[in-house]
Amino acid sequence: MSEITYEIVEHDGGWAYKVGGVFSEPYPSHAAALKAAKAAAAEQRVPGHTEEIQYEDEKGKWHTETASGSDRPNTTIKDKN
Repeated sequence: MSEITYEIVEHDGGWAYKVGGVFSEPYPSHAAALKAAKAAAAEQRVPGHTEEIQYEDEKGKWHTETASGSDRPNTTIKDKN
């Protein structure tokens, strides 16, 4: 199972959460950024529908896989405050 970490950081004159090097929109306070990160992390854990996905690899070969709607990542919040 994959792991997603939401890190609360100062950003763009305010606060934001960062996931894998990508920043959220800026929030006016630390508390607002933390609240948004908690909401986003909770949403990531919500199960979806099992679906078939198709993709082409770098060699031009097509693949078909089944993506389980219950295969959701673990999420954590990293906050120095």
